[in-house]
Parts: sequence; structure tokens; C-alpha cells
Amino acid sequence: MDSILPLSVRGPLPKPVTKSPPPRADSAEDELVSSGVDGASPRATSAAYQALPVSGALITHNYTPALPVLDADELDKEELEARINKVIEDYKEKLQLRTDHHMGYPYNLDFDYGPLEGLQKYCINNLGDPFIESNYGVHSREFEIGVLQWFARLWEIEPHEFWGYITNCGTEGNLHGILVGREMLPDGILYASRETHYSVFKAARMYRMDAVKVGTLESGEIDYDELRSQLAANAARPAIINVNIGTTVKGAVDDLDRVLDILKETGYTEDRFFIHCDGALFGMMIPFVKRAPMVTFKKPIGSISVSGHKFVGSPVPCGVVMTRLRYIKGVSSDVEYLNSRDATIMGSRNGHAPIYMWYTFTRKGYEGLRKDVEKCLRNAHLLKSMLEKAGVKVMLNELSSTVVFERPREEAFVRKWQLACEGDIAHVVVMPNITIRKLETFVQELVESRARVAVSEALRLAEAARERHGDDEEE
Repeated sequence: MDSILPLSVRGPLPKPVTKSPPPRADSAEDELVSSGVDGASPRATSAAYQALPVSGALITHNYTPALPVLDADELDKEELEARINKVIEDYKEKLQLRTDHHMGYPYNLDFDYGPLEGLQKYCINNLGDPFIESNYGVHSREFEIGVLQWFARLWEIEPHEFWGYITNCGTEGNLHGILVGREMLPDGILYASRETHYSVFKAARMYRMDAVKVGTLESGEIDYDELRSQLAANAARPAIINVNIGTTVKGAVDDLDRVLDILKETGYTEDRFFIHCDGALFGMMIPFVKRAPMVTFKKPIGSISVSGHKFVGSPVPCGVVMTRLRYIKGVSSDVEYLNSRDATIMGSRNGHAPIYMWYTFTRKGYEGLRKDVEKCLRNAHLLKSMLEKAGVKVMLNELSSTVVFERPREEAFVRKWQLACEGDIAHVVVMPNITIRKLETFVQELVESRARVAVSEALRLAEAARERHGDDEEE
């Protein structure tokens, strides 16, 4: 019987009384929790489903309709207010409906920032360096620094050794991490797997960097043998490597330790490589998963980025990027207009985002986040088992909550459940807002959709036969 429980989840990290999270547990309780065969291998629950090759991207181009701005000059005040209220109420209903049928993108929609609603009347802008106040005083830098210190403990780097900031999204974190790497190693070649998020290759184009797309294994991990060959072939130039802590489509985690071993084998000393870890979604989850590879600045990495609106949950896109303080001088400059320094990508930054993150970490604590991770991984394995029982081909990487399966044939079903698709596969990213009841509804509707397609294709064969040979009843 297949296990429906994931790898054990790490116990609560300590209250921040020390500067580092605790050592990883090695006891028997850390092994795979299994409701099936005793001693089952963790890999036994992650048989790969490999997508068939397709020619070109399958993009349906559902163009967005416009919502015209109301003409205030042609409406009296009462009618204008009534029309505005109607538009907003209709939009709220739409948002609730789409939230109820959200499965395909890695956003945690289970959050409540009600106590913070009164802050919306303030323009909170954390422009410039988060550590140096500008003359603009409507900011939330104290929250931002607190959040950065929280991540510094999580990623095991001393307060005087790190620099970072709250970004506007995960892409900005990747752009910044790759930029720091390029400034450190101007002649470096960027290496990233083909299943890396598109923003990494966008960074290569923006910065005019030479980039190598490395192949992937069936799981979605980088092909380590091909990486070794590429590094050896270009050994005369430094290496800037993007390591995925959860790929976009399959949720695969590149083995950081193995990448470091390959760099050593191919002759790259630490002054000749820079590693950026893209942990957009799973970078927030992996610290709480037992037996998962640790992402830490105690290893020779250069930067880490995560998204804040994904696993944490936020009403605005946001994220965190962190690097070593000694690296930041290459991208930093003083700005007299700000009375500050700037080393960010965007300059002006959403000052509400750090408050949302601070609020969540304070209210949930490490234990609350651990429970959220446990729920996500457990429900992901449950969905995998449900789909298998329904005859749907499926895969689930052992460290992931991204369930990959055959792409549904009905576009209306894909749109309804907001599935992310690539080639002949789709995926569901199980977040804290995905309940067992929602999984039941989704699987039932998926089975019904597949049945409609099957019946339609069968009847189409009959119709084609009737057109060729006539109806048997007429003979």
C-alpha cells in the first residue's frame, strides 16, 4: 500500500535565544513516516511521470477584457457611488470564487491581516538600503530588519555578516542574487537547469551574461553529470550557478552538496564560483522537513531568495533576498537625494510587505510554520494516492508538495481550477489553504472531466463510422 504521509517534519525550531537553528535530528523518528510497508524507501513514493515532448508552448492567450473607468463628470454623486460600490462588490465575489478554485499556483491564500487594515491609508515606502534610514520617514525598516534577522537565524549567518532586503517578488530576488554573482565574477558563466524559473535566464539577458542551460533528470533535478561536463569544458572561466530549492513545475530540489562536490572535482576554488539558491516556494518549507538537505550560509553559497506571498501568504507579492555583506559593495552606491545608500533592484519598495511577514512569523512562530509544512506534505501525498486510485498518471518528488499529473484535456477545467500546465503535464501545488475537502472536489471534477472527454471521443468514432458506412439500422 502506498504511503500517504511525507517525510517527517522537523520539530519546532527554537525560540531565537541562539543565533543558529538546532542541529538536525538523527533519531528513528526522523525517518520516513509510513502507513504502508515497513522500511519503505522514501523514493518509493516518487516514481516519475515524464512528460511527452511537444512542439512549442501550449498557450491559449485568453486576453483580458477592460473594465472602463467610470465618467465622474456624467454621473451625479449618488449614482457614481452606487456604481462604484456595485463594481467593488461584484469584484469581491469574483475574488472569492477564484480563491475557492485555486490549485495550480504556489500561493498560500489562507491568511488574515485584519488587524493591519488600518495601515492602508499610509504610503509606506522602504526606499534605499534597509539598514540606513532615508529622510523619508513613513517607512517600516524596523519590521524589515526584524524579518531579515529571522531569516539570518534560519539560514545560519551572523548578524554582522549578512545583507538583504524585502523584495517585491521572487523574480526580484533572483535578479539581485545573479547580479551580485556577476559583479563578484564579471567573466563568470551562468549555469542553470532547463527547469529553472524563467527569471534566472531573464537575468542573464538583462546582464548580458553567457549562460548554459543544463539538462535535467526525470525528477526535474539538474543533471549532475552534464553540469560536471559543462564546468570542466569551461574551467578557464568562473562559474555562477543557480541551485533550485524546488523547481517551478515539478518541485525538484537540486542537491546543493552534490553541486559543491562537482565544483571541487572540476577544480573550482571558492573564489571562482558563486552559488545563488532560488528557494521561491520550498526555500521556506525545507528548513522544517527532516532529512532534507540544509540550505545554509555555513556552506559556500553566495545568496538565497524566497517568495513571501507563496508559502507565508500575503495580499501583495513580496520576497526576501539575502547575501553576504562583503559582497554588496559591488552593487552599492550612495544616493544623496535619499540621504541613504542603495543596492536594491527597484529602489522604492513596498513597506507594507515586511509588516505582513513580521506579523505572520510573530503569530505563528516556528511551530506554526512546521505544522503548515506538515499539512502541505501530508495532503500532497494524499492527492497523489487519490489520483492514482482514479487511474491518473502522477508523480511527486519526495521533498515537494507539487503534485504533477497528466494535463486535463478540457481547457474549461484547467481555467476553472487555475492549473499551471507545461507540455502534457499539469500540477497542483498543495498550500496551507488546500483542504482535504477541496482535494475531494477537485479529484471528483477531474474524473468527471476525463470521462466527458472519453465519451466524446468514443462518440466521435461512431459518428465518423456512420458518415462512412451509413447507419446499420438502414441496411
